Amino acid sequence: MRLLPLTTLFRVEPINDDKHYFETSWILPPAILAGLRGLISLYIFTTIFVFWGWYGTHDESAMIGQSFSYFTWLTYWGIGFYMLFAAIHTACYARTGRSVLFDRWPRAFRLLHSLLFVTITTYPLLVTVVFWALIFVPPWYTVTFTGFQNLSQHGLNSLYALLEITLATTTPHPFIALPFLVLMLLFYLCVAYITHASQGWYPYTFLDVGSHGQNSKVVTGYCFGIFAMVLVFFFVSWGLIHLRRRFTHGKIKRARRDPLCAHVAGGVVGDVEQSDETKNVPV
Repeated sequence: MRLLPLTTLFRVEPINDDKHYFETSWILPPAILAGLRGLISLYIFTTIFVFWGWYGTHDESAMIGQSFSYFTWLTYWGIGFYMLFAAIHTACYARTGRSVLFDRWPRAFRLLHSLLFVTITTYPLLVTVVFWALIFVPPWYTVTFTGFQNLSQHGLNSLYALLEITLATTTPHPFIALPFLVLMLLFYLCVAYITHASQGWYPYTFLDVGSHGQNSKVVTGYCFGIFAMVLVFFFVSWGLIHLRRRFTHGKIKRARRDPLCAHVAGGVVGDVEQSDETKNVPV
């Protein structure tokens, strides 16, 4: 039995290059989509440095280094970098009608971009639900900064994921991404326990098997619960993308200089709307 290459399993083989799934929207012209992604990336990185600035000026500078031990922070960084690179790719496509960087880089970069897309449309939903269901303790924050930080990292993060799910022309997640999602969670679990072994504290108290009276069975239950939630949110994200594609009939707003625009009837001025189900005509 012949094994399929990862590029095929992740749907980033050359036959799909002219679809520009990661650089287009069914409703927004490429230039506007690039601007939106760029603004989101700018907001994320700005807030990160604002948070660090707050820590540094309020005798909490140790939190800057400790932030890299939190899954919330790691996913927040991930969203920021995805939006940054997605904005660059989309802007290049809007200007030239081609995948300028993707065409020059090894195909493995398309695969990694696809995997990163899966993470930023799955993990933020997990972070939001776990935080507000398990970690947040009422009443609401009395310090404005703390409320602002938690809304940014545990609320807006899922909004960004939903925007990517609903606005882009990406296809439903490849199921091959599931093992990678689970593997990255296991790697994070290693980070959490390395943090405890080296610094003496847990990023999340529900991972503590000792001082808070929990035992290994309880912690194991939490871990399997989070594993189940990842599966749920993966399929929620997959289902929403599937519904979006059915609702939009696979429409793509292509850049004016996209070679396929010359074969599209009924285009719009500037950027052209086309169904990805339309047969491609050689150019």
